[in-house]
Amino acid sequence: MFSKITSSAVLGIDGQIISVEADVNDGLPTFTMVGYLSSSVKEAGERVRTALKNSGYHMPPKRITINLSPADIRKDGSGFDLPVALAVLLSMGILPEINMENILVLGELGLDGEVKPITGVLPMVYHCMKNGITSCIVPKENAKEATLVRGVRVYGVESLKEAAEFVQGIVSLEPITSEDDFVIEEIQDNNLDFSDVKGQSTLKRGMEIAAAGFHNVLMTGAAGAGKSMIAKRLPTIMPKLTFEECIDITKIYSISGLLDNNNALITKRPFRSPHHSISNYALVGGGTVPRPGEVSLAHNGVLFLDELPEFNKNVLEVMRQPMEDRYITISRVNASYLFPADFMLVAAMNQCPCGNYPNLSKCRCTPYEIKRYQGKISAPLLDRIDITMEVQPIEFGDLFKDVKEESSKDIRVRVEEARLRQQHRYRNEGINFNSQLDGKVLKKYITLGSMEEELLKDTFEKNELSARGTYRILRLARTIADLAGSDRIEQVHLMEAIFFKNNGKFYNEEV
Repeated sequence: MFSKITSSAVLGIDGQIISVEADVNDGLPTFTMVGYLSSSVKEAGERVRTALKNSGYHMPPKRITINLSPADIRKDGSGFDLPVALAVLLSMGILPEINMENILVLGELGLDGEVKPITGVLPMVYHCMKNGITSCIVPKENAKEATLVRGVRVYGVESLKEAAEFVQGIVSLEPITSEDDFVIEEIQDNNLDFSDVKGQSTLKRGMEIAAAGFHNVLMTGAAGAGKSMIAKRLPTIMPKLTFEECIDITKIYSISGLLDNNNALITKRPFRSPHHSISNYALVGGGTVPRPGEVSLAHNGVLFLDELPEFNKNVLEVMRQPMEDRYITISRVNASYLFPADFMLVAAMNQCPCGNYPNLSKCRCTPYEIKRYQGKISAPLLDRIDITMEVQPIEFGDLFKDVKEESSKDIRVRVEEARLRQQHRYRNEGINFNSQLDGKVLKKYITLGSMEEELLKDTFEKNELSARGTYRILRLARTIADLAGSDRIEQVHLMEAIFFKNNGKFYNEEV
């Protein structure tokens, strides 16, 4: 007897409908699974047989064939256990002959029949909803995550027997619901605030501009000047996530297995800070079945690279494409996987190996060592940085001065206002921030007066800027104008943009 159950797999961060077909007939007793399967899926046969036996279902000595279709897509993971088991029960006639095509089934089985949680439930349920699925049966621990998808009835089960009896109609399960409104967090961490940072007004201003326009930042300076301290506080002044941005981030964390069961929806902007020993694959993603790397886990948030020159040069260079395209494509023989990577890069570095330059009284590095150390950062990568700031050590008087510093909440008010201006301006362009302006869209929304154009021309010629670097100055000036509440880019905005683009001073052989 033939039966079919609808299940799903993850390709990149999107779901893919998989039909689990079962056929039970007379013949040599075997349990065969086909359909371009990974080893973890092939092992489902033994798990299913044992789980069925331990759940009280007798397996007859018949030929059982399972096919996972389409056959040209590689299936990976343990989420096919439950649909395979239900398909077998349908083919054996134990479950009633009902149409299961509009019911999505996901779940891993333990040998005792327990239904265990899996990764990637959100993107799979979301994709299936788009393709007409109206109900889903998922592990109870994944049910809260699945309820983020509106328009689908979610049923959480704890065991194979409970799932089978629900399909039979013996057990009645209430659809699991979630609150209609999700609270988007106001700040990243109550223990971190810009008011903790003493002095450093220029650095704070640069971070405010970066947060308002989602611009990449590089901080250079001596060790202990406060680069890491302020980078960790950057998310506290960034605009709140929209619900759509939350869903995008949650999908990535779902397939990575990083979701907290108590909080199905990620409502805080990610802050990722990998160690400088990270590999290429860990940074951009990879594997036999590709999984997201740090650049994707930082999507819509901050990727903080401390001690930038200590990273392997090849690791840094692989970031150039996702920084420009805002996504990463990983190709395999039979498929290409696309992962979003629209992150804000915040990097920090000392200017010499010992960390004391430009304080020549403390620095013991030779000119060659300093130049070689700074040369680890390539010009194409630097060209993709919008804001470069040289962080000066704080003075003793500023450190203990009894002055109330501006809080993250106060700065965030200005950032939110600038973001609203951008959302309104680009409402028909599919753009959220000025940093995403490119090509024709940039020319459409950024125009300069004669004085501003002359200033930009002089800067272009004196600093030998590339076209990319010039456009980044324009995007930066547009953000500064938005923070000032101005509809047009004025000379003062352009001058500040030029300052922040070129403020970081690298080693000069004449010094």
